[in-house]
Amino acid sequence: MTSSTTGASALEKSAVLVLEDGTRFTGRAYGATGTTLGEVVFATGMSGYQETLTDPSYAGQIVLQTAPHIGNTGMNREDDESSRIWVAGYIVRDPARRVSNWRAEESLDDALIRDGIVGISGIDTRALTRRIRSEGSMRGGIFSGADAALDADEQLNRVTAAPEMSGLNLSAEVSVTEPRVLPAQGERIGNLAVLDLGVKQSSLDNLANLGFDVHVLPQSASFADIQAVDPVGVFYSNGPGDPAASGEQVAVLRQVLDAKLPYFGICFGNQLFGRALGLGTYKLTFGHRGINQPVLDKATGRVEITAHNHGFAVEAPLEGIFQSPNGYGAIEVSHVDLNDQVVEGLRAHDIPAFSVQYHPEAAAGPHDAHYLFTRFRDLVLADIAGRDAE
Repeated sequence: MTSSTTGASALEKSAVLVLEDGTRFTGRAYGATGTTLGEVVFATGMSGYQETLTDPSYAGQIVLQTAPHIGNTGMNREDDESSRIWVAGYIVRDPARRVSNWRAEESLDDALIRDGIVGISGIDTRALTRRIRSEGSMRGGIFSGADAALDADEQLNRVTAAPEMSGLNLSAEVSVTEPRVLPAQGERIGNLAVLDLGVKQSSLDNLANLGFDVHVLPQSASFADIQAVDPVGVFYSNGPGDPAASGEQVAVLRQVLDAKLPYFGICFGNQLFGRALGLGTYKLTFGHRGINQPVLDKATGRVEITAHNHGFAVEAPLEGIFQSPNGYGAIEVSHVDLNDQVVEGLRAHDIPAFSVQYHPEAAAGPHDAHYLFTRFRDLVLADIAGRDAE
Protein backbone atom coordinates (compact mmCIF):
# COMPACT_ATOMS: atom_id res chain seq x y z
CA MET A 1 0.00 0.00 0.00
CA THR A 2 1.66 3.20 -1.18
CA SER A 3 0.97 6.90 -1.37
CA SER A 4 3.65 9.05 -2.95
CA THR A 5 4.75 12.34 -4.44
CA THR A 6 7.86 13.11 -6.47
CA GLY A 7 9.22 16.46 -5.35
CA ALA A 8 12.79 17.07 -4.21
CA SER A 9 12.71 19.81 -1.56
CA ALA A 10 15.00 19.70 1.47
CA LEU A 11 12.15 18.38 3.62
CA GLU A 12 11.56 15.50 1.23
CA LYS A 13 15.13 14.26 1.67
CA SER A 14 14.24 12.81 5.09
CA ALA A 15 12.97 9.24 5.51
CA VAL A 16 12.34 6.76 8.31
CA LEU A 17 11.78 3.00 8.27
CA VAL A 18 9.52 1.66 11.03
CA LEU A 19 9.16 -2.06 11.82
CA GLU A 20 6.13 -3.51 13.54
CA ASP A 21 8.19 -4.26 16.67
CA GLY A 22 8.90 -0.52 17.00
CA THR A 23 12.45 -0.59 15.60
CA ARG A 24 13.24 2.61 13.68
CA PHE A 25 15.93 3.47 11.11
CA THR A 26 16.46 7.04 9.94
CA GLY A 27 17.88 7.72 6.49
CA ARG A 28 17.32 9.60 3.24
CA ALA A 29 14.46 9.43 0.79
CA TYR A 30 15.15 7.35 -2.30
CA GLY A 31 12.81 7.23 -5.26
CA ALA A 32 9.30 8.61 -4.75
CA THR A 33 8.40 10.22 -1.44
CA GLY A 34 5.39 9.52 0.76
CA THR A 35 4.35 6.43 2.72
CA THR A 36 4.47 2.77 1.81
CA LEU A 37 3.60 -0.31 3.89
CA GLY A 38 4.44 -3.98 3.37
CA GLU A 39 6.36 -7.00 4.59
CA VAL A 40 10.07 -6.20 4.98
CA VAL A 41 12.25 -8.92 3.45
CA PHE A 42 15.89 -9.09 2.40
CA ALA A 43 17.38 -10.21 -0.93
CA THR A 44 21.02 -11.33 -1.01
CA GLY A 45 21.91 -10.89 -4.68
CA MET A 46 24.94 -8.74 -5.39
CA SER A 47 23.59 -8.09 -8.89
CA GLY A 48 20.26 -8.35 -10.67
CA TYR A 49 18.40 -5.62 -8.80
CA GLN A 50 16.41 -4.75 -11.93
CA GLU A 51 15.09 -8.30 -12.25
CA THR A 52 14.25 -8.30 -8.54
CA LEU A 53 12.36 -5.02 -8.71
CA THR A 54 10.30 -6.08 -11.74
CA ASP A 55 9.54 -9.59 -10.41
CA PRO A 56 5.78 -9.68 -9.62
CA SER A 57 6.50 -12.15 -6.79
CA TYR A 58 7.68 -9.20 -4.71
CA ALA A 59 4.28 -7.48 -4.73
CA GLY A 60 3.34 -6.41 -1.21
CA GLN A 61 6.93 -6.55 0.04
CA ILE A 62 9.43 -3.88 0.98
CA VAL A 63 12.71 -5.27 -0.34
CA LEU A 64 16.00 -4.73 1.47
CA GLN A 65 19.14 -5.24 -0.62
CA THR A 66 21.96 -6.73 1.45
CA ALA A 67 24.54 -5.67 -1.16
CA PRO A 68 25.61 -2.13 -0.19
CA HIS A 69 25.98 -0.52 -3.64
CA ILE A 70 22.84 -0.51 -5.76
CA GLY A 71 22.01 1.30 -8.98
CA ASN A 72 25.44 1.34 -10.66
CA THR A 73 24.18 -0.11 -13.95
CA GLY A 74 20.95 1.88 -14.12
CA MET A 75 17.82 0.46 -15.72
CA ASN A 76 16.95 -0.68 -19.24
CA ARG A 77 13.83 -2.07 -20.91
CA GLU A 78 15.54 -5.28 -22.07
CA ASP A 79 16.12 -6.72 -18.58
CA ASP A 80 12.65 -6.01 -17.17
CA GLU A 81 10.80 -9.14 -16.04
CA SER A 82 7.39 -7.45 -16.30
CA SER A 83 5.81 -4.16 -17.30
CA ARG A 84 6.62 -2.29 -14.08
CA ILE A 85 8.36 -2.31 -10.70
CA TRP A 86 6.30 -4.41 -8.27
CA VAL A 87 8.01 -4.04 -4.89
CA ALA A 88 6.00 -2.15 -2.27
CA GLY A 89 9.11 -0.27 -1.17
CA TYR A 90 12.89 -0.34 -1.51
CA ILE A 91 15.74 -0.19 1.01
CA VAL A 92 19.38 0.32 0.02
CA ARG A 93 22.48 1.48 1.82
CA ASP A 94 24.49 3.39 -0.81
CA PRO A 95 22.65 4.18 -4.06
CA ALA A 96 24.87 4.97 -7.03
CA ARG A 97 25.50 8.68 -7.56
CA ARG A 98 25.78 8.18 -11.30
CA VAL A 99 24.97 5.42 -13.78
CA SER A 100 27.92 3.70 -15.45
CA ASN A 101 26.81 1.15 -18.03
CA TRP A 102 26.41 1.37 -21.80
CA ARG A 103 23.04 -0.41 -21.69
CA ALA A 104 21.44 1.98 -19.20
CA GLU A 105 18.45 3.99 -20.39
CA GLU A 106 17.62 5.69 -17.09
CA SER A 107 18.79 5.75 -13.48
CA LEU A 108 17.29 3.47 -10.85
CA ASP A 109 16.17 6.55 -8.89
CA ASP A 110 14.26 7.85 -11.92
CA ALA A 111 12.62 4.46 -12.45
CA LEU A 112 11.50 4.31 -8.82
CA ILE A 113 10.02 7.80 -9.09
CA ARG A 114 8.29 6.94 -12.37
CA ASP A 115 6.53 3.92 -10.85
CA GLY A 116 5.81 5.66 -7.54
CA ILE A 117 8.01 3.38 -5.42
CA VAL A 118 8.86 4.89 -2.02
CA GLY A 119 12.34 4.00 -0.82
CA ILE A 120 14.93 4.79 1.81
CA SER A 121 18.73 4.89 1.63
CA GLY A 122 21.61 5.58 3.97
CA ILE A 123 20.61 3.17 6.76
CA ASP A 124 22.58 0.30 8.30
CA THR A 125 21.24 -2.48 6.08
CA ARG A 126 23.46 -5.05 7.78
CA ALA A 127 21.87 -4.33 11.16
CA LEU A 128 18.40 -4.46 9.61
CA THR A 129 19.16 -7.79 7.92
CA ARG A 130 20.40 -9.26 11.20
CA ARG A 131 17.22 -8.06 12.89
CA ILE A 132 15.05 -9.84 10.32
CA ARG A 133 17.18 -12.99 10.48
CA SER A 134 16.75 -13.17 14.24
CA GLU A 135 13.13 -12.03 14.54
CA GLY A 136 11.75 -13.05 11.14
CA SER A 137 10.17 -11.05 8.33
CA MET A 138 7.79 -8.44 9.68
CA ARG A 139 5.56 -5.65 8.54
CA GLY A 140 7.15 -2.27 8.07
CA GLY A 141 6.62 1.16 6.65
CA ILE A 142 8.78 3.76 4.92
CA PHE A 143 7.77 7.34 5.65
CA SER A 144 9.58 10.01 3.63
CA GLY A 145 9.20 13.67 2.81
CA ALA A 146 6.52 15.31 4.93
CA ASP A 147 5.41 11.89 6.20
CA ALA A 148 8.81 11.40 7.86
CA ALA A 149 7.75 14.08 10.37
CA LEU A 150 4.59 12.23 11.40
CA ASP A 151 4.32 11.34 15.08
CA ALA A 152 6.24 8.12 15.81
CA ASP A 153 3.19 6.51 17.39
CA GLU A 154 1.10 7.35 14.33
CA GLN A 155 3.71 5.79 12.04
CA LEU A 156 3.81 2.61 14.14
CA ASN A 157 0.01 2.43 14.25
CA ARG A 158 -0.11 2.55 10.44
CA VAL A 159 2.41 -0.29 10.23
CA THR A 160 0.62 -2.56 12.69
CA ALA A 161 -2.73 -1.89 11.01
CA ALA A 162 -1.40 -3.16 7.66
CA PRO A 163 -2.36 -6.72 6.61
CA GLU A 164 0.07 -9.57 7.25
CA MET A 165 1.30 -11.66 4.32
CA SER A 166 -0.24 -14.83 5.75
CA GLY A 167 -3.71 -15.24 4.32
CA LEU A 168 -3.21 -12.82 1.41
CA ASN A 169 -4.13 -13.75 -2.16
CA LEU A 170 -2.20 -11.32 -4.38
CA SER A 171 -2.31 -13.13 -7.73
CA ALA A 172 -5.11 -10.97 -9.10
CA GLU A 173 -2.97 -7.85 -8.56
CA VAL A 174 -0.11 -9.09 -10.76
CA SER A 175 -1.72 -11.39 -13.34
CA VAL A 176 -2.71 -10.52 -16.88
CA THR A 177 -6.41 -9.76 -17.27
CA GLU A 178 -6.64 -11.00 -20.86
CA PRO A 179 -4.93 -14.01 -22.48
CA ARG A 180 -1.87 -13.44 -24.64
CA VAL A 181 0.26 -15.74 -26.76
CA LEU A 182 4.02 -16.02 -27.35
CA PRO A 183 4.68 -18.02 -30.52
CA ALA A 184 6.98 -21.01 -30.47
CA GLN A 185 10.57 -20.61 -31.62
CA GLY A 186 12.12 -23.41 -33.65
CA GLU A 187 10.37 -26.76 -34.06
CA ARG A 188 6.85 -26.48 -32.65
CA ILE A 189 5.68 -28.96 -30.00
CA GLY A 190 2.18 -27.65 -29.26
CA ASN A 191 0.20 -25.25 -27.11
CA LEU A 192 1.25 -24.70 -23.50
CA ALA A 193 -1.21 -23.24 -20.99
CA VAL A 194 0.54 -20.92 -18.51
CA LEU A 195 -1.42 -19.79 -15.47
CA ASP A 196 -0.03 -16.33 -14.75
CA LEU A 197 0.25 -15.97 -10.99
CA GLY A 198 2.99 -13.37 -11.39
CA VAL A 199 5.06 -14.87 -14.18
CA LYS A 200 8.43 -13.48 -15.24
CA GLN A 201 9.13 -12.77 -18.88
CA SER A 202 12.25 -14.94 -18.85
CA SER A 203 10.18 -18.01 -17.97
CA LEU A 204 7.87 -17.37 -20.92
CA ASP A 205 10.84 -16.84 -23.24
CA ASN A 206 12.46 -20.10 -22.13
CA LEU A 207 9.25 -22.03 -22.76
CA ALA A 208 8.70 -20.45 -26.19
CA ASN A 209 12.31 -21.18 -27.14
CA LEU A 210 11.69 -24.88 -26.49
CA GLY A 211 8.95 -25.01 -29.11
CA PHE A 212 5.79 -24.23 -27.17
CA ASP A 213 3.14 -21.76 -28.30
CA VAL A 214 2.84 -20.16 -24.87
CA HIS A 215 -0.74 -19.20 -23.97
CA VAL A 216 -0.58 -16.92 -20.92
CA LEU A 217 -3.89 -17.12 -19.03
CA PRO A 218 -5.24 -14.95 -16.17
CA GLN A 219 -5.02 -16.35 -12.66
CA SER A 220 -8.82 -16.65 -12.70
CA ALA A 221 -8.79 -19.12 -15.62
CA SER A 222 -10.97 -22.21 -15.21
CA PHE A 223 -10.10 -25.72 -16.31
CA ALA A 224 -12.41 -25.15 -19.27
CA ASP A 225 -10.31 -22.11 -20.22
CA ILE A 226 -7.19 -24.28 -20.07
CA GLN A 227 -8.80 -27.01 -22.17
CA ALA A 228 -9.88 -24.39 -24.73
CA VAL A 229 -6.27 -23.82 -25.83
CA ASP A 230 -5.85 -27.58 -26.48
CA PRO A 231 -2.68 -27.76 -24.38
CA VAL A 232 0.00 -30.41 -24.47
CA GLY A 233 1.00 -29.29 -20.98
CA VAL A 234 0.28 -26.83 -18.17
CA PHE A 235 2.67 -24.49 -16.35
CA TYR A 236 1.93 -22.67 -13.07
CA SER A 237 4.22 -19.67 -12.52
CA ASN A 238 5.83 -17.93 -9.60
CA GLY A 239 3.82 -15.30 -7.76
CA PRO A 240 3.20 -13.47 -4.47
CA GLY A 241 0.96 -14.30 -1.52
CA ASP A 242 -0.02 -17.21 0.69
CA PRO A 243 -0.66 -20.50 -1.14
CA ALA A 244 -3.28 -21.39 1.47
CA ALA A 245 -5.35 -18.45 0.14
CA SER A 246 -5.38 -19.75 -3.46
CA GLY A 247 -8.00 -22.47 -3.22
CA GLU A 248 -9.48 -21.76 -6.65
CA GLN A 249 -6.14 -22.23 -8.42
CA VAL A 250 -5.53 -25.46 -6.46
CA ALA A 251 -8.95 -26.78 -7.50
CA VAL A 252 -8.16 -26.08 -11.15
CA LEU A 253 -4.78 -27.76 -10.78
CA ARG A 254 -6.44 -30.88 -9.40
CA GLN A 255 -8.50 -31.03 -12.58
CA VAL A 256 -5.27 -30.72 -14.59
CA LEU A 257 -3.74 -33.60 -12.64
CA ASP A 258 -6.93 -35.69 -12.95
CA ALA A 259 -6.71 -35.24 -16.73
CA LYS A 260 -3.04 -36.37 -16.55
CA LEU A 261 -1.85 -33.36 -18.50
CA PRO A 262 1.92 -32.86 -18.09
CA TYR A 263 2.48 -30.26 -15.37
CA PHE A 264 5.43 -28.10 -14.37
CA GLY A 265 5.25 -25.56 -11.53
CA ILE A 266 7.87 -23.16 -10.21
CA CYS A 267 7.94 -21.25 -6.92
CA PHE A 268 4.27 -20.46 -6.15
CA GLY A 269 3.40 -23.19 -8.65
CA ASN A 270 5.37 -25.64 -6.49
CA GLN A 271 3.42 -24.66 -3.39
CA LEU A 272 0.09 -25.01 -5.19
CA PHE A 273 1.19 -28.40 -6.56
CA GLY A 274 1.92 -29.49 -3.01
CA ARG A 275 -1.53 -28.41 -1.86
CA ALA A 276 -3.17 -30.12 -4.85
CA LEU A 277 -1.41 -33.34 -3.84
CA GLY A 278 -2.87 -32.94 -0.33
CA LEU A 279 0.22 -31.56 1.42
CA GLY A 280 0.35 -28.55 3.73
CA THR A 281 2.26 -25.29 3.36
CA TYR A 282 3.73 -22.98 6.00
CA LYS A 283 5.38 -19.58 6.28
CA LEU A 284 9.16 -19.48 6.59
CA THR A 285 10.72 -17.31 9.27
CA PHE A 286 12.46 -14.98 6.81
CA GLY A 287 12.18 -16.83 3.50
CA HIS A 288 14.67 -17.43 0.70
CA ARG A 289 15.42 -14.44 -1.51
CA GLY A 290 18.53 -14.05 -3.61
CA ILE A 291 20.54 -15.76 -6.33
CA ASN A 292 22.90 -17.94 -4.29
CA GLN A 293 20.82 -20.69 -2.62
CA PRO A 294 22.42 -24.17 -2.70
CA VAL A 295 19.93 -26.89 -3.65
CA LEU A 296 20.52 -30.66 -3.89
CA ASP A 297 18.97 -32.49 -6.85
CA LYS A 298 18.43 -35.87 -5.18
CA ALA A 299 18.18 -37.74 -8.50
CA THR A 300 21.67 -36.76 -9.63
CA GLY A 301 23.40 -35.82 -6.36
CA ARG A 302 24.33 -32.53 -7.99
CA VAL A 303 24.31 -29.31 -5.97
CA GLU A 304 22.88 -26.33 -7.88
CA ILE A 305 23.25 -22.67 -7.00
CA THR A 306 19.81 -21.22 -7.63
CA ALA A 307 17.69 -18.06 -7.63
CA HIS A 308 14.93 -17.86 -5.02
CA ASN A 309 12.09 -15.63 -3.93
CA HIS A 310 9.63 -17.29 -1.57
CA GLY A 311 8.31 -16.86 1.95
CA PHE A 312 6.24 -20.06 2.09
CA ALA A 313 7.18 -23.72 1.67
CA VAL A 314 5.65 -27.20 1.30
CA GLU A 315 5.48 -29.69 4.17
CA ALA A 316 6.61 -33.14 3.01
CA PRO A 317 8.93 -35.96 4.17
CA LEU A 318 12.42 -35.37 2.79
CA GLU A 319 13.36 -39.03 2.44
CA GLY A 320 11.69 -41.86 0.60
CA ILE A 321 8.54 -42.12 -1.49
CA PHE A 322 5.14 -41.38 0.03
CA GLN A 323 1.56 -41.53 -1.19
CA SER A 324 -0.35 -38.41 -2.14
CA PRO A 325 -3.11 -37.82 0.43
CA ASN A 326 -5.36 -36.73 -2.46
CA GLY A 327 -4.92 -39.94 -4.43
CA TYR A 328 -2.29 -39.02 -7.03
CA GLY A 329 -0.05 -41.96 -6.26
CA ALA A 330 3.63 -42.05 -5.35
CA ILE A 331 5.36 -38.73 -4.66
CA GLU A 332 8.87 -37.82 -3.58
CA VAL A 333 10.76 -34.68 -2.63
CA SER A 334 13.15 -34.19 -5.54
CA HIS A 335 15.16 -31.16 -4.37
CA VAL A 336 16.22 -29.93 -0.92
CA ASP A 337 17.73 -26.63 0.22
CA LEU A 338 21.09 -27.36 1.84
CA ASN A 339 20.97 -24.30 4.09
CA ASP A 340 17.86 -25.26 6.06
CA GLN A 341 16.46 -28.52 4.60
CA VAL A 342 13.39 -26.83 3.10
CA VAL A 343 11.53 -28.76 0.38
CA GLU A 344 12.65 -27.35 -2.98
CA GLY A 345 10.96 -29.70 -5.43
CA LEU A 346 8.32 -32.42 -5.82
CA ARG A 347 8.09 -35.25 -8.36
CA ALA A 348 5.12 -37.49 -9.03
CA HIS A 349 5.72 -41.09 -10.13
CA ASP A 350 2.24 -42.01 -11.33
CA ILE A 351 1.23 -38.83 -13.14
CA PRO A 352 3.34 -36.61 -15.46
CA ALA A 353 3.99 -33.77 -13.02
CA PHE A 354 6.86 -32.12 -11.15
CA SER A 355 7.74 -28.75 -9.63
CA VAL A 356 10.55 -26.79 -8.03
CA GLN A 357 10.49 -24.04 -5.45
CA TYR A 358 13.11 -21.84 -7.12
CA HIS A 359 13.48 -19.88 -10.38
CA PRO A 360 15.13 -21.90 -13.16
CA GLU A 361 14.86 -18.95 -15.58
CA ALA A 362 17.71 -17.42 -13.54
CA ALA A 363 16.85 -13.78 -14.14
CA ALA A 364 18.96 -12.73 -12.43
CA GLY A 365 21.13 -15.56 -11.20
CA PRO A 366 23.18 -18.64 -12.11
CA HIS A 367 22.07 -20.97 -14.92
CA ASP A 368 22.47 -24.25 -13.02
CA ALA A 369 18.72 -25.02 -13.16
CA HIS A 370 18.01 -24.25 -16.83
CA TYR A 371 17.81 -28.01 -17.50
CA LEU A 372 14.40 -28.09 -15.79
CA PHE A 373 12.74 -26.47 -18.79
CA THR A 374 14.25 -29.18 -21.01
CA ARG A 375 13.10 -31.83 -18.53
CA PHE A 376 9.56 -30.51 -18.88
CA ARG A 377 9.79 -30.51 -22.67
CA ASP A 378 10.94 -34.14 -22.58
CA LEU A 379 8.05 -35.00 -20.25
CA VAL A 380 5.58 -33.45 -22.69
CA LEU A 381 7.14 -35.22 -25.69
CA ALA A 382 7.00 -38.56 -23.87
CA ASP A 383 3.35 -37.95 -23.02
CA ILE A 384 2.53 -37.07 -26.64
CA ALA A 385 4.31 -40.22 -27.86
CA GLY A 386 2.43 -42.33 -25.31
CA ARG A 387 -0.95 -40.94 -26.33
CA ASP A 388 -0.16 -41.48 -30.02
CA ALA A 389 0.73 -45.10 -29.32
CA GLU A 390 -2.57 -45.83 -27.57
